[in-house]
Amino acid sequence: MIQQFCNWLLVKRMKWTIEDQQPLPEKCIICLAPHTSNWDFIMGLLYMFSRGIRINFLMKKEWFRWPLGPIFRSIGGIPVFRAKHSHMTDALADAAMKNPIFRLCITPEGTRSLNADWKKGFYFIAQKAQIPILLYSLDYGKKLIKCADSFIPQGDIDADMLRVKRYFIHVKGKHPEKFTTGLPEENN
Repeated sequence: MIQQFCNWLLVKRMKWTIEDQQPLPEKCIICLAPHTSNWDFIMGLLYMFSRGIRINFLMKKEWFRWPLGPIFRSIGGIPVFRAKHSHMTDALADAAMKNPIFRLCITPEGTRSLNADWKKGFYFIAQKAQIPILLYSLDYGKKLIKCADSFIPQGDIDADMLRVKRYFIHVKGKHPEKFTTGLPEENN
């Protein structure tokens, strides 16, 4: 019932198109961009529920206070404690290796503000656990959720991050002025 409603809302009512061309494996990192608005979270939930799948996601710990904390945890939220130094990427990679199903969505910008210096934690989790990174774009300009590329990182982080950023270079966020890949060809 929830799956049908979310699919109707996302596709029929809101007029979004979904092109998830890559199969969703049991274990993966979903690299989702751009992240320029809290609406991205709602769109991600609608996508997840419309597909009938569970995908965990990282969120700053401040969102996990009462009354939202239990709700976010129940739908797959994992709080991030930014202030203290932790080994979160190692812990998540270990969880990926130990669990039969591990799907984690991470926004590489790490913020809804303009940021050309993308975080690389998603890459290190996938590399250590030897699981694929699926590139998902949330294009508000085209009303399109798309996944057309995936790869398992082999250690050439500069080349792989260039690949990731090029995938998102022409995608429009809800607030396009808050998104950049930092690549020079973005201005062309």
